[in-house]
Amino acid sequence: MGAMQKVVVITGAGSGIGRATARVLLAAGHQVVLAGRRPESLAETAAGDPNARVIATDVTDSASVRALFDGTVEALGRVDVLFNNAGVFGPSASIADITDDQWQATWRTNVDGAVFCARAATRVMAAQLPRGGRIINNGSLSAHRPRPNSLAYTTTKHAISGLTASMLLDLRDIDICVTQIDIGNAATDMTAGFSHQTAQADGSLAAEPTFDVEHVARVVAYLVDLPLDVSVPSLTVMARAMPYFGRG
Repeated sequence: MGAMQKVVVITGAGSGIGRATARVLLAAGHQVVLAGRRPESLAETAAGDPNARVIATDVTDSASVRALFDGTVEALGRVDVLFNNAGVFGPSASIADITDDQWQATWRTNVDGAVFCARAATRVMAAQLPRGGRIINNGSLSAHRPRPNSLAYTTTKHAISGLTASMLLDLRDIDICVTQIDIGNAATDMTAGFSHQTAQADGSLAAEPTFDVEHVARVVAYLVDLPLDVSVPSLTVMARAMPYFGRG
């Protein structure tokens, strides 16, 4: 491997973008800690790779997140990268229709989870030697333009933009780099419906193009390999022909 081996924590590693990224990083020789709610799905991602470690984690529970990072440091000595990837779409509902439970569940995973993981990673990265690391927050194109009836999801992803901006400012002097990666229509189970019929801003339904999730994984792997004197504050990777620039 050309680049130095790093310790990478990936949340939401049991499926989709998290699984694809974990497999690319493992193939590159990194030590990868797979975090998520379902141990059996994490084990499928690991596929027996000796550089993979499974730590079942509920990102909405700060004690569970602390245990994830304590366990990683105990086993591997440090944390070089956090891919803050766990997230849910939440309900398809406008502001008038969303329930308390739907709102709170979406917020807990997408925002509380991202904050709890970033906080724990920052504490480790600030204290370790050599100091610092890289935190990659999974935003969304919805952090910029909403889909119809995506009130909860869109609000949480705007919150990720605020989280990233604040961390970029506050952490740059302690050698921690922060990136928000906004991904559009990578082909995963979560986006499976997009290639068939998806609600558009003008009220119509249309199929949208998707692209292979492996390309997202390779973009994240590129960020993982960068030295800490290089910051990439934001990055967008999307299906070329999706109607994003006409949304809203």
